[in-house]
Amino acid sequence: MGTLLRLLLRRIAVLPVMILGITFLVFVILKLSPGDEATSALGEGASDAAKEAYREERGLNKPLVLQYVSFLGRLLTLDFGKTTPPARPVTEMIFNAFPLTLQLTFYGVLIAVVISLVFGVLGALYRDRLPDQLVRIFSIAAVATPSFWLGILLIQWLALGKSPIFPSGGSAPMGSGIGGWFMHMTLPALALAIPVSASLIRVVRTSMVEELDKDYVRTAIGNGVPRGEVLTRNVLRNALVTPVTVLGLRIGYLLGGAVVIEMIFSLPGMGQLIMNGITNSDVNLVQGVVLTIAITFVLVNILVDMLYLLINPRIRTV
Repeated sequence: MGTLLRLLLRRIAVLPVMILGITFLVFVILKLSPGDEATSALGEGASDAAKEAYREERGLNKPLVLQYVSFLGRLLTLDFGKTTPPARPVTEMIFNAFPLTLQLTFYGVLIAVVISLVFGVLGALYRDRLPDQLVRIFSIAAVATPSFWLGILLIQWLALGKSPIFPSGGSAPMGSGIGGWFMHMTLPALALAIPVSASLIRVVRTSMVEELDKDYVRTAIGNGVPRGEVLTRNVLRNALVTPVTVLGLRIGYLLGGAVVIEMIFSLPGMGQLIMNGITNSDVNLVQGVVLTIAITFVLVNILVDMLYLLINPRIRTV
């Protein structure tokens, strides 16, 4: 565990540099984007004096370097500023919306992992036979299906049909009951998970096939070790190394896709916030949402790295 701890500390040591780079990119891109923050906040009919006063109050007249330093100072206290009138703290809005986006994302991750493991293992065990061919057809169709279009289809099939099973939109807080939360979140999570699971199925199948063809598998089975035990304790564990790495990269897609899916299913998460920010040219709100999602992606990938190390002990000696 000492080696694992050193590797964890090494990942954490580079975290501030990565976050600093993210903040710089987000700040510069939004500052260089077209549009005037003062005009967006006060309206086209506002006088030049009012706009100038607005810029002066918020330090928008200062050089970009000083604005960036001030921006970093506010971030240290988790202060993303306030929205355009009516002014509301951006941090408070993110605090209220972000848990729903996280719930949707990780519910989608869970579904994607289950689908990819079941179908990937099935395809590997029945290589080049009918089950494998059916799995390939599913994965090709799913990977070519945009999540937003799949979400609309799921609403039509399972929420607006003759015998609706799930609600077509809205949300139910987890605290009000797991049943209501499950019913409202299942369709959005499926819309997110199925396209991601398609790519993971291929990775799981390929990794399983490679492991099944290795000598140690034939030796263990030949020595009388039950095939099921070899598959679960050795083959599956070794085959998960590559899929775990790919999953870490796909979580970024899930976080970004959740923003779009939330709009389709009328979920009050980060998607609604960023759309409001873009519509109103609210730089503070867009900055806060984008930074929160980007930093979350970095932190999740560190956790995935740790999981990768736990699954593959050989890496700990590198």
